[in-house]
Amino acid sequence: MNLQKTYEALGIDEEIFRLGEKTEALLAERFAEFDRNAELCQMKVIAAMQKNRVSTECFETSTGYGYNDLGRDTLESVYADVFHTESALVRSQITCGTHALTLAMAANLRPGDEILSPVGKPYDTLEQVIGIVPAPGSLSEYGITYRQVELKSDNTFDYDGIRAAINERTKLIEIQRSKGYLTRPTFSVAQIGELISFIKSVKPDVICMVDNCYGEFVEDLEPSDVGADLVVGSLIKNPGGGLAPTGGYIAGRKEYVEQCAYRLTSPGLGREVGASLGVSRSMYQGLFLAPTVVASALKGAVFAANLYEPLGFACVPGANEERHDIIQAITLGSPERVIAFCRGIQAGSPVDSYVAPEPWAMPGYHSEVIMAAGTFYQGSSIELSADGPIEPPYAVYFQGGLTWAHVKFGILMSMQRLKDAGLLPNL
Repeated sequence: MNLQKTYEALGIDEEIFRLGEKTEALLAERFAEFDRNAELCQMKVIAAMQKNRVSTECFETSTGYGYNDLGRDTLESVYADVFHTESALVRSQITCGTHALTLAMAANLRPGDEILSPVGKPYDTLEQVIGIVPAPGSLSEYGITYRQVELKSDNTFDYDGIRAAINERTKLIEIQRSKGYLTRPTFSVAQIGELISFIKSVKPDVICMVDNCYGEFVEDLEPSDVGADLVVGSLIKNPGGGLAPTGGYIAGRKEYVEQCAYRLTSPGLGREVGASLGVSRSMYQGLFLAPTVVASALKGAVFAANLYEPLGFACVPGANEERHDIIQAITLGSPERVIAFCRGIQAGSPVDSYVAPEPWAMPGYHSEVIMAAGTFYQGSSIELSADGPIEPPYAVYFQGGLTWAHVKFGILMSMQRLKDAGLLPNL
């Protein structure tokens, strides 16, 4: 059976298939760039694993307190070397990216301190963490305040506004690398480095923390290479490589990471406890595969932009723009299109492909959200997934893909569902 017939058997008609083949052929040079970066990042991971003498003993499990867990402790040293930091905390007990960010802030802030976001509003789930939206246990309940400086109209940093906002109480700068549920561009590592350099010139002792979710291994450098004191992320995103079943990481200056360890477990215990419960092998292997998996996700993001942008849908990043994370935002303009797109992604998944996702009031979000994620691990957004709030401008956020072949099929299925519903103009 030839390739076209195979796609047809899976529900992709000839018109959509040929459009996909034409688009892929035009992207050969871009794809080669992603593969080259993946190779560079792969060597960085291998070097860190070899330096820290990763062995089969590192894959053994621990239970109970988890004292003297060789695999857990070695993995944290590997992460520290991959991110070129003094220390790292990598734990299955960190449940998600929001938890990791909460942990980093709560551990390093005290009553009377202030958080500053120099890039506008944070991701939706942090609004309750910070206390922008009242919630039990928020940082605001502990006397920690927050302010933000909006980006300029051209999405550049408002340096004058940032300088004016920094004061004697400013303790931590929260920099969100990726766009979240916004249609602004994602910041490059170079841009983040320039921002941190400016902030440190104003207040050298302030903690610069970067929400690195969706950005790991997209470039050959990480924010920790350009001055970030802490970089924070989730293992069911890029660095888990699709194999880590849960977890998060915090890497950075030793004193700040140690505070996180004491907050995660208990004062006096810190990183000495925390059983690995048999997930160490998956975390190591996921990190090893992560550069290649991220390259597949990047190919899918570029492929999607180059399919949808010519049809009149605004894409961020644009079809020909550089990539600094794995997320592709596509403004579809109506709730019906967002729903059809997500149902196409779900239909293209290996797991729960028969399920039709519906918008719902997902905890932590201020509007109904639809999520398509036929993933092997629940909510894993390094796997093929798409989501978006059901609110203007009705944009969908597409990310992930463990293999290029799968992500290609998923995107074509999203177009097929839009076409079948009569929602795809100008094809």
